[in-house]
Amino acid sequence: MRIEIKGRNLTVGDELKERVEKKFAKVGRQLSSLAEMEIELKEERNPSIRERCVAEATLHLKGTTIRACERSDDMAHSVNLLAEDLHRQVKRHRDKRRRRREATRAQPQPGAP
Repeated sequence: MRIEIKGRNLTVGDELKERVEKKFAKVGRQLSSLAEMEIELKEERNPSIRERCVAEATLHLKGTTIRACERSDDMAHSVNLLAEDLHRQVKRHRDKRRRRREATRAQPQPGAP
C-alpha cells in the first residue's frame, strides 16, 4: 500500500510520518499492494475551535473509495482515532466482499442437475 502524507497549516516531521506509517501498517496488511492512501493532516487556526487538529484519510481501492476524518486537540491522538476508524471500515468492506463471494459460490449453477 502506498501512503501519501500531506500537511496543511503545519509541517509534517519525521516523527509524525513514522507514527502514521506505524499506525496504518495494520490496515496495509489487509489490503492489496496496489491500494493508495492519501492522508491530510490539518491544523485549524480559528482559536474558538477546541479540537484544532484534523486528520483525514482517503483510501482508493479497486472499485471503491473509503474516507474517514477525525479531530482532537492533539495530532497524535487524531491519527490514532483515524487509524482505528479506517481499520474498522476496511474490515467491514472485506467481510462484505467475502460474503458476496461465498453467496455466489453457494448458488446452484444453471443447467446443473
